Amino acid sequence: MANRGEQRAYITFMVLWAVVTVVKVLVAAQLPLFVDEAFYWQEGQHLAAAYSDLPGLTAWLTRLGVELIGEHRLGVRLPFLLLGALLPWMVASIAKRWFGARMGWQAGSLALLMPLSATLGMMAVPDVPMAIAALLCLDAGARLLRRVDAGGALLLALGLLMGALSHYRFIGVILVGFIALMVLPEGRRMLRDPRVWIALAVGVLAWVPLMSWNLDHQDAGLKFQIIERHPWAFSKDGLLFLLIQPLFTTPLLFAAMLAVAVKGLRKAQGGFHHLQWRYFALVGAASTLLIFVFGFFTDVERISFHWPLPGYLALLVCVPLALAHWSRLWRRAVWALTAVGLVVALGYYLMVSMPSLREQMAGSKYYPRNFAGWQPLADAVREELAEMPADTTVLAGSFKVGAELGFRLNDPSIEVLPHEINDRHGRTAQLALWGLISDGARNHPQLLVVAPGDQRYRDLLARYHKVCELVGPMPPPRVVSIDHGYQRFLLMRLPAQKQQGACVTPAMAWVDAPVPDAKVKGAVEVKGWAFKDGVGLKRVELLVDGRSVGEARYGRELDVRPAWPGTNDPQHPAVGFDGSVDTRSLSLGKHWLGLRLHGNDGSVEAWAEQQFEVVR
Repeated sequence: MANRGEQRAYITFMVLWAVVTVVKVLVAAQLPLFVDEAFYWQEGQHLAAAYSDLPGLTAWLTRLGVELIGEHRLGVRLPFLLLGALLPWMVASIAKRWFGARMGWQAGSLALLMPLSATLGMMAVPDVPMAIAALLCLDAGARLLRRVDAGGALLLALGLLMGALSHYRFIGVILVGFIALMVLPEGRRMLRDPRVWIALAVGVLAWVPLMSWNLDHQDAGLKFQIIERHPWAFSKDGLLFLLIQPLFTTPLLFAAMLAVAVKGLRKAQGGFHHLQWRYFALVGAASTLLIFVFGFFTDVERISFHWPLPGYLALLVCVPLALAHWSRLWRRAVWALTAVGLVVALGYYLMVSMPSLREQMAGSKYYPRNFAGWQPLADAVREELAEMPADTTVLAGSFKVGAELGFRLNDPSIEVLPHEINDRHGRTAQLALWGLISDGARNHPQLLVVAPGDQRYRDLLARYHKVCELVGPMPPPRVVSIDHGYQRFLLMRLPAQKQQGACVTPAMAWVDAPVPDAKVKGAVEVKGWAFKDGVGLKRVELLVDGRSVGEARYGRELDVRPAWPGTNDPQHPAVGFDGSVDTRSLSLGKHWLGLRLHGNDGSVEAWAEQQFEVVR
């Protein structure tokens, strides 16, 4: 029976591994590059020992991938997919060593199902090598607790080396591991062995390239990672971080990992295997608890839900042993719910990778803007460049646009305008080091590419005026609108010499009525305002589902200047509009209301659409 159980666990693992790996590769081949991935590709094209935002390993891996199979998103992600495919084998190997083959294969299967670990490798991000490094250190620590030998010390050195080259956050993994070892008497004995200290010395030396970069650049990377990106003030948003963790691990599996931590921490005595259980529980619980606490004080603007993964992996090693004491019904529920979580996670990435499905998310707060529209933008840029002089270069409004366009145009040296988003993501110092921060001066034509969505709408007009200060009045833009305008790009042909005069910006608008997602019938009144600094608007056209349904009456007196200080539209305060849309000819259900703004300078700009529902 034991052999049959082991064989069944092995077959289950192999089938899951094959299926999940194939699906991940297929989705990764279609999923557009996330903006951070594109920047890591850009760093890989400027090889260095370390960078402003990260140590060097992530960039090196992206470079390796594209050198092996070419400038394709799958090339960028290939090394990360391979590491992600290795991870469940490592989890299985650690669990097998201490708890037997059946428990080991089950632990590996859970790593293949838990959404956080299952999707690892689909994106080229530093968390992939960092997770591998954490598992190497976890495995080494468990082995060295039993007996210190050269093999265990070498494994520890490798993990510390890889972690130091992955991310600043690996310092937390080291701290947690040290705490766990100091709590255990066996760990304190282990730390007295010189072979362990040799491994630790290797780990310390691995930080030298990153520390050298910081010393040479006024600690720009350290300041960003430790000070600038975190408010270091209590925020109730940290509670949301806690609430979503059971969703990304699935609730029952999260409960099982919690049970592992509690059981491992309660019992200080026991046999050989119990020592390892307690070690895994200490590492996993300390790591997770530390991140949960810091979640109330640290960065909440950028994605951070994946930060507890190294701690979860330590707990996951012991979960099958804990589940063995649960009833059959609850064990099956854990496996079933975790499998559902995997399907949902992969389904999300599949939806993001398919434009027709991604469009269905437009208008929701979950719309994946950082994945959307980059290929249509690149196509439009190529068309514009083909019609401009041969010496025209691209000028990006932010690092996001510069990196994404750089990847698709195979140009890692696109200049970027100063932008607070470059600062918030720790990329300004690196761009400046490459000489890619533009001050707006030029002696040849440029194609300026701006993504309005990079800025909060309330700050957008001020951003436009800052761009004017750098490049001069902005010419009529070509608008590339994706997913009903929830991702928009503006392409503007700048002449060879900076022009003087009043600041001319792209148009700004707002629909006051109907409100988004309104249920309407019959004739619907449309009201709002629109203006275009520097030249003003000539007319406002109403659109339904992308088709014109007539013009609004433009020029109604509506003073919006208190809300938009600094606006210089010559037609203020007469910037209001109103009109009517007859919905009786429309089918029942969802439709999209849009605007087409016609400027006095000849510009025609499509505005973002909003959804409404026609009812009886």
